[in-house]
Amino acid sequence: MIEPAHYLPVAQAAERAGFHNIGMGDSICYPRESTSKYPYTADGNREFLENKPFLEPFTIIPAMAAVTSTIGFDTSVLKMPLRNPVILAKQVASLAVVTGNRFKLGVGTSPWPDDYEVCGVPYERRGKRMEEMIDVVRGLCTGDYFEYHGDLIDFRPIKLVPAPDRPVPILIGGHSPLNIRRAARMADGWIPSTNARDALVPMIAELNRHLDESGRAGLPFEIHGSLAQNATPDDVERLHQLGCTDFRVRLTPAYTMDRDSQSVAEKTDFIDRFADRVVHAVPA
Repeated sequence: MIEPAHYLPVAQAAERAGFHNIGMGDSICYPRESTSKYPYTADGNREFLENKPFLEPFTIIPAMAAVTSTIGFDTSVLKMPLRNPVILAKQVASLAVVTGNRFKLGVGTSPWPDDYEVCGVPYERRGKRMEEMIDVVRGLCTGDYFEYHGDLIDFRPIKLVPAPDRPVPILIGGHSPLNIRRAARMADGWIPSTNARDALVPMIAELNRHLDESGRAGLPFEIHGSLAQNATPDDVERLHQLGCTDFRVRLTPAYTMDRDSQSVAEKTDFIDRFADRVVHAVPA
């Protein structure tokens, strides 16, 4: 949610500092009137989002990739059910190709009926639609002919050209029991939407139980933990002990009414200081 003109220099600064990945949020629009509540603030208020700039992730990620060479990118998370499944698969395949496999697809279901209404997509069965879309993206990104006949999505054999030469990792976001179970059953990783360690403990235990029940225990699986801007290597270690494999820090505060007012220099300074204090201080 930073100023649009800052994305390219910030991406270059993060790569120079040794960060591995940049995550991009997703927002379609902001309704003038709504009764929906935001699930990640204490009072459900979402007015802080009204004037925040959200660039469309499949537009800005290629631009950042073009001025970098090693850092990865993900959507964290894309409101997947709002998209057309075949067009989304084409975007994912194309982005994986042009970035040289530097892209991971993080997905979730929007909590707001407004998004579905304005996009002309039914709000009901959105979770089922996301599950079928994950199957479609995976199948079409192989580059082989692929057909799908689900409850909500149906198409004859087609193929996408070009296709990436390796599978695109898919991560599922959200901390509801249903999304934790989905992530364990069909994703390559999980992005929780809380950074409270006490809340993560039972969630990760539940995730591990579902991984075991799905026969996936011991297989590679990412668990992303969130760090505060003043985090220390000890904070990383505590999350690592819980089972986290990846660690995220916000570049700017999210839940404020203010629009981003930091300069590129201020952002770069934070990136460098955090890298020195945390990124390079944690054993590989």
